[in-house]
Amino acid sequence: MKKEEIHLDDWQRILFGVAPPEFLVEVLIRTVITYLILLVIVRWLGKRMSGQLTIMEMAVMLTLGAIVSVAMQVPDRGILLSAVVLLCTLAFQRGLGWLGYKNNVIENITQGTLNILVIDGKLQLNEMEKCRISKQQLFAHLRSKEIYQLGKVKRVYLEAGGLFSIFPASPPQPGLSLLPPDDTELMEALPKEVLVACINCGYVQASEDKKNCHDCGQNNWIPAIN
Repeated sequence: MKKEEIHLDDWQRILFGVAPPEFLVEVLIRTVITYLILLVIVRWLGKRMSGQLTIMEMAVMLTLGAIVSVAMQVPDRGILLSAVVLLCTLAFQRGLGWLGYKNNVIENITQGTLNILVIDGKLQLNEMEKCRISKQQLFAHLRSKEIYQLGKVKRVYLEAGGLFSIFPASPPQPGLSLLPPDDTELMEALPKEVLVACINCGYVQASEDKKNCHDCGQNNWIPAIN
């Protein structure tokens, strides 16, 4: 569009574009047809597309959005072209899925791998940094599962699809409190141990040995929670 054709008071162009108003009816028809085609494609892509998405599935969904927008809104582009591109996307995704089934390396590249965030009540800070998960994000999820101290956790996995998998410790051990520091009333009501926990990583040791943490090297301790 040329600069001289742009006028801020041209409400006809701003509301309807350069296409005639009747094109809105065509947009409705295009939208319905494209939506039905997209439903079929997503159904063929598999049940995972309606659940928690992996990296590859998220890329496919973004691609589908870019494809269908042209079919619904651009007047000089037909629906058939977008339908063909959707089928090509389906074939590409199915092909990568088949290759991943045959080869673990390709599967790890396309689907991602899991990360271990907690081992025996201790935070794995290097893994958390790799997957850009903050301690507060992890603590919030554990609190939502009614876990208020790290000693109750044997393992926490961050799955390839972004979900947290939690395996409880049996029996629970004293550990770092997951409660917000501002909630002093609840913090004081919880039973304390003679042990202390590293605020940075959750490592637990005897209170008389308040030196640098064995795991992370920091020297910041609070009473462990039972």
